[in-house]
Amino acid sequence: PLEVTVELGRTKRLIKDILSLAPGSIIELDKLAGEPVDIYVNHKRIARGEVVVIDENFGVRVTEIISPWERLGTLES
Repeated sequence: PLEVTVELGRTKRLIKDILSLAPGSIIELDKLAGEPVDIYVNHKRIARGEVVVIDENFGVRVTEIISPWERLGTLES
C-alpha cells in the first residue's frame, strides 16, 4: 500500500492558537481557493490537481503529472 496525501496549503501557528481551535474554526492557508493542490505519494510530490465535489464528497481531479526528471529530483532529497 502507498500513502496518498493531497495538500491544500500550509500555515504556521503558535501552540496556544492550535489549542484554542474548536469545531467551526477557520485556519487561513498560504494558497487561495481554486489554486491547484499538490498530490504526494509516500511524501513525494508526483502530481497536481483540483478539488472536486462528487455526491457530497471531496475528491481530486489530476490535472498534471510531474515530469520524470522532476520526480527523480524528489527521490534524491
